[in-house]
Amino acid sequence: MKIYDFAPSPNARKVRFVAYELGLEPTFTNVNIFKGESRTPEFLAKNPNGRIPVLEDGGLFLWESNAIVTYLASTRPEKGLLPTDPKQRAEVDQWLFWQAGDLAPAIGKVAFERIVKKFAGLGDPDQAIVDAGLRDFKTCATVLNAALEGKEYLVGRLSVADFGVVALLTIHEMAGIDLTPYLALNAWYGRMVARESVRRGQADAQAAMGG
Repeated sequence: MKIYDFAPSPNARKVRFVAYELGLEPTFTNVNIFKGESRTPEFLAKNPNGRIPVLEDGGLFLWESNAIVTYLASTRPEKGLLPTDPKQRAEVDQWLFWQAGDLAPAIGKVAFERIVKKFAGLGDPDQAIVDAGLRDFKTCATVLNAALEGKEYLVGRLSVADFGVVALLTIHEMAGIDLTPYLALNAWYGRMVARESVRRGQADAQAAMGG
């Protein structure tokens, strides 16, 4: 099993967190998105969208990080990260879709302006876009905080949904996003980043950034 990714990316972190939580040891191949390595003909043959991560497994080339983490979890059903009960599975899918459709765009606006522009040499942040992203994030964080009140994990037990959401939030400090007003969310975040799988994925990301 091979995974083509760029470790600092939240979507790459998500896949690494789940792989490590499942006890998998895929071969990781670095694709530096800032150097255009995801736009080469060789990589586009694996993912025509030119995005990371991509999983290669026995002739299967799978892109979209949420598809990858659910596939990985399905190969280790005994770990329980992907429920087999239809209602519980629907809840997991709900949060994965929400993460991709609501949380990722909100954080993405801020992260692009405050992080990506700096690394890619694209100029100063556009404060109007940052402000819009922070407003969207506040809405998302309020939803997430309410959902986590009285619960240890998003669907009651640890699942791929938790890793999908926390991967985005791991860049909150670099992006200048404050989690402290959201008590249930902040407590859940602390539980997640304390997991060995998440710590290991975070270390990968830091190493790839040169420190």
